[in-house]
Amino acid sequence: MRTLKDVNVGETVVVKGLRGEGPVKRRIMDMGITKGVEIQVRKVAPLGDPMELNLRGYELSVRKADAEMIEVE
Repeated sequence: MRTLKDVNVGETVVVKGLRGEGPVKRRIMDMGITKGVEIQVRKVAPLGDPMELNLRGYELSVRKADAEMIEVE
């Protein structure tokens, strides 16, 4: 299963589903990351954490730990 953590800079993917439970999953959904949303990876910090994303017309930074919970295709 491919996750957002595995996506290369410049690539655009679609969210297939979310892993995780309770408050963690809710926080990811509150950021606008839900099934069917297109996400473009803009940048990754030099040490790999965080990742900068474009989605729903805005920019968002997420930690790699959170990116691992987001399944993409």
